[in-house]
Amino acid sequence: MRPYEHTQIGYAVLAPLLAGLLGLLAGIIAAGPHPVLLAVSAVLLAGIAAFPTLTIEVRDGVLSWRFGLGVGRKAIALSHIETAAAVRNAWSYGWGIRLTPHGWLYNVSGLGAVEIVLRGGERFRLGSDEPEALARAIREARASGAN
Repeated sequence: MRPYEHTQIGYAVLAPLLAGLLGLLAGIIAAGPHPVLLAVSAVLLAGIAAFPTLTIEVRDGVLSWRFGLGVGRKAIALSHIETAAAVRNAWSYGWGIRLTPHGWLYNVSGLGAVEIVLRGGERFRLGSDEPEALARAIREARASGAN
């Protein structure tokens, strides 16, 4: 089985962060470098650097994912996965790293996701703009013995 790798750009996360940053920069230009404006700008810049994308990989018997520069980096052996199914998240679950009624959610944009159920019953969701392809890659990797 060939490895699966996909990076989703989080336009839903980036757009408001960039808009907020531009607003703050306009305020800094108009009012001068106030410490509060500079601090909030730094937080927004950190968010832009940390969460612009979500990369998911299935290779060498491992499912792994990470945001942007490696924030929230996680990995699970495919042998620990019981099921992987494409699902649709409720809009209220939001983006980022969130605890939902379906376990942890790692998401940068959209409502599509893959729900992973581990052998012990724990579950979590990985947001994806191609959930069917990701779920299929996980199932095929497990079936091919790459676990």
